Amino acid sequence: MKIVLAPDSLKGSISAKDLCRDIGIGVRKVIPDAHLIEVPMADGGEGTLENLIHATDGMIVNVKASDPLGRVIHSAYGVLGDKETAVIEMAQASGLPLLAKSERNPLVTSSFGTGELILHALDQGYRKFIIGLGGSATNDGGVGMLRALGVKFYNKKNELITNDVGSLIDLNKIDLIQLDSRVKKASFVIASDVSNPLCGPNGASFIFGPQKGATPEMVKLLDQCLYQYGRIINQLFSINIHSTPGAGAAGGMGAALIAFLGAKVMSGIKTVMEVTNFNDVIAGADIIITGEGKLDEQTLSGKVISGVCNSAQNHNIPVIALCGSNELTAKQLDELGLAAAFPIVSGPCSVEEAISLVHPLVQNITEQMMRTYQLGKRSK
Repeated sequence: MKIVLAPDSLKGSISAKDLCRDIGIGVRKVIPDAHLIEVPMADGGEGTLENLIHATDGMIVNVKASDPLGRVIHSAYGVLGDKETAVIEMAQASGLPLLAKSERNPLVTSSFGTGELILHALDQGYRKFIIGLGGSATNDGGVGMLRALGVKFYNKKNELITNDVGSLIDLNKIDLIQLDSRVKKASFVIASDVSNPLCGPNGASFIFGPQKGATPEMVKLLDQCLYQYGRIINQLFSINIHSTPGAGAAGGMGAALIAFLGAKVMSGIKTVMEVTNFNDVIAGADIIITGEGKLDEQTLSGKVISGVCNSAQNHNIPVIALCGSNELTAKQLDELGLAAAFPIVSGPCSVEEAISLVHPLVQNITEQMMRTYQLGKRSK
């Protein structure tokens, strides 16, 4: 029996890679000789780097880079198994988890470290890039990243703007003369499911700023700063970056990648599935087991499980899912294309207890899933 294991992580408790391992243990308790294929999934956010490297037999490149506050940290990027494509996960150098809660302040946090990762990969000869934008701590419009690549920003007094995001409200000129020439020979793909514009009530600052530490007053200032930044970009490139879908991803990093580096925006899950040749991998499978932390309305619109189910339907392969919790009705599961969904917690317990017991819980629920699946096969 061919079984494909293609879950997302259960965020905060277990990675997609480790989840595959535990699901595999549960499957083999029922079907010892099952042919298991592990394809840990992600949607462009946290875990994208690890999963793509695992799925393509790639490698991790360890480097030093600046964190969102400019402190030197140990960071990393990945190289796919093709040995040509670098995978940059923004969270590795510019991520919210790198800061203490008291340090979160998008008026001072910078994406400079992400630019350093790109620069290092360029130095190593890589010219194909996949950029995952999830989990950022910044709202600087990607200005820090661009500064690392040589772009200079000036205010109306012709003074250089550096780390003060609030100073972007006085941005008057962007100088591309020293932009690293190698980026013109490189291709960039943004792996993100965020379609928010750069500015306005649905833009980067209003939607994502508060979780990065922005107060209501800061949110308004940040939005004004990104509006002025976008206005100069529009003049420079003759585009309307303000309303470009995805420009507001990762505090406006999407805008910088699209306008300055010519990046193409792709659905995070579609990017992962394309890189892993998912459609070819699942061909001939008897069943696919997927999963994510919470099945809810967001699951229906472009998340990992939605992508997995869409591909599975093309091959007429049943899909079952495990999750931390399930808020979807049976009708919604049908619409999604899931045969069934199984929460890993079988009885009342705290989130902390569930996290501490996640490995045996996953193994146990998978075993029960496969017992049920086997019964169904015998009844046919």
